[in-house]
Amino acid sequence: MRAFEASARHLSFTRAAHELNVTQAAVNQQVHALEERLGVPLFKRLPRGLGVTDEGHALLPVLSDAFGRIEAVLKQFEGGHFHEVLTVGVVGTFAVGWLMARLRDFRQTHPFVKLRLLTHNNLVDPASEGLDFAIRFGADNWPATHNTHLLDAPLAALCAPEIARRLKTPADLACEVLLRSYRADDWTDWFAAAGLEPWTLNGPVFDSSRLMVEAAVQGTGVALAPPAMFVRKLQTGVLVRAFDTEVSTGSYWLTWLRSRRRAPGMRLFQEWLITQAGQPARSS
Repeated sequence: MRAFEASARHLSFTRAAHELNVTQAAVNQQVHALEERLGVPLFKRLPRGLGVTDEGHALLPVLSDAFGRIEAVLKQFEGGHFHEVLTVGVVGTFAVGWLMARLRDFRQTHPFVKLRLLTHNNLVDPASEGLDFAIRFGADNWPATHNTHLLDAPLAALCAPEIARRLKTPADLACEVLLRSYRADDWTDWFAAAGLEPWTLNGPVFDSSRLMVEAAVQGTGVALAPPAMFVRKLQTGVLVRAFDTEVSTGSYWLTWLRSRRRAPGMRLFQEWLITQAGQPARSS
């Protein structure tokens, strides 16, 4: 099967023999033996090279995929250890605002678990994207996944210092540009918490809290975002809280498909995250 796969890929017994470090006669013999066993021709022997038959085309992608999977697993064995690769989709705000500062600790604690991180804006499909985990923001309303609570993240009004200086009461926000996220009710919920009647908003809409807060830092307007994810900007003073009022619209959760069996590396990553979050585990 390896002789056939290499020959079909190169359309040449000679190049396949070179790749497999055997003679051309050996490759020809192996392919012929496979054809006899299957009872069908896999190649058309042409005057100049090879052509793959319909039967060969049906077999080739299956073998290529299988050999690729085997090779990928074998590469995970290195230095007497099995190196497990975890693919984790992370909502961008959490990745930059919380996770990145802690990844060094995970690598030092679990050097044989290799993380592959992909960012998303809370619109994620773990199955189609091949994710082991997805870290997302919301209210634990994903029935297809197991969900472990990580962090609460109440929202507060954040802005540049020069804007904050002219805000005396929450009602003063009516004179400012209010930056909006894709969650349409965030400002409405915050107005209720602040004791205000909502008004029509016309500020720009962002699909990422990171972009929205960066716009706030640049003085574009006031953002509603979780201060816990923007600690460094708050500490340096480029971003300030306009008011103490907060509203909770969701939390950050570690999620994985209910149909997915957790590998050892997944368990280690989950336990590490819960420890780093410093909160009692809460799952569904």
